[in-house]
Amino acid sequence: MKASETAATTSASAATMWTAGTRRRQRAWPGVSSASLLFRETLPNHDAVPANIPVPRPPRYAVVLAGGSGSRFWPRSRLRMPKQLLPIVGARTMLQETVARLSPLVGREGMRIVTGREHARAVRAQLPGLRPGQVLVEPEGRNTAAAIALATLAVVRERDDASIAVLPADHAIDDNARFRSDLGIAFDVAERTGALVTLGLRARRPETGYGYIRPGRRVPGTSGRAAWVQAFIEKPDHARAVALLAGGQALWNSGIFAWRASAILAALRTHLPALVGGLEEALGHRDRRVLAAAYRRLPAVSIDTGVLEHAARVAVVRARFAWADVGSWAALEPFWRAGRNGRNAIRGRAVPIDSRGCVVDSPQRLVALVGVDDLVVVDSPDALLVCRKDRAQDVRLVVEELRRRGLERYL
Repeated sequence: MKASETAATTSASAATMWTAGTRRRQRAWPGVSSASLLFRETLPNHDAVPANIPVPRPPRYAVVLAGGSGSRFWPRSRLRMPKQLLPIVGARTMLQETVARLSPLVGREGMRIVTGREHARAVRAQLPGLRPGQVLVEPEGRNTAAAIALATLAVVRERDDASIAVLPADHAIDDNARFRSDLGIAFDVAERTGALVTLGLRARRPETGYGYIRPGRRVPGTSGRAAWVQAFIEKPDHARAVALLAGGQALWNSGIFAWRASAILAALRTHLPALVGGLEEALGHRDRRVLAAAYRRLPAVSIDTGVLEHAARVAVVRARFAWADVGSWAALEPFWRAGRNGRNAIRGRAVPIDSRGCVVDSPQRLVALVGVDDLVVVDSPDALLVCRKDRAQDVRLVVEELRRRGLERYL
């Protein structure tokens, strides 16, 4: 972790420079090892622009990350049609739901979708109102830092600077108006302070599959809704997650971000210089093979571990909407559980008898459950999945085994 970081943001009216120090600290936090925490301390004068001084608002964009294979949602999710392109929660696909949620905030022109070559045609078919240049195609998946850098460089080629929200296509959110309000606050904080901003949600259970955030002191002018990030805790074990929950302050890291393009590019150049340099050079060529060759050399790292955990100036907005990172079949329980299904979550046709806690997806054939608890059952035309609900994250192992056995027709 670097001892200091200097970044700059510019606007039509002025340029603001700040320097902030960060370093690892060992502090007592019951139940949580100091080695698992990334603490930051900031020098005085943390706020670049006082809250009562208006800041010219740059154009706002939204980058939707729509890559990935969705292997934990096999057999419904396949290589050619992964979960973000399927109607998992509602009548529309998860990608369509995400774009509809964002459109009132950034407009159709402000939308950018990042996806892979194998999904580009399906993305364009699902979003026919987008121009070709609004769908950015990665030659291969290299994790979120590369996808975000690609989209940011594409935006700044059109605008000298802009504000950019970044979010995955496969999140489920219950209140779109409240989501837009919270993301608007994140935009405001990013534009006024030059910080990298993430949305955090109050941790409600000891979830080991999420990253956590420990907020520090408040960002002025936000009525307590935003704070400077004091620590990131990456996917703790169960005991640590319980301790975090007991502390009452920890937030789940939603993976939804907002920042100025200049701020994220400065952070990428500081912490992942090879990634930005390789992309900038490749994007100057019209030959797609140049970009493909550059992508193969890029580090495959997430924006969290590659940048946010090391950047000096990171803020978190406390979000108020209900949110779910739809990462496995088990995550769909709150969306599919209703009425006569009792304590089971069912989409399609199923008859549960003396069965509880099951998740069933069977749009065509009838599934009968007798005397079983906590199962996931997913029926598709050519494959059937049955697993314990507490092993739902391991469905990806089926995909790995099918590939090992050469059974690509089921992928």
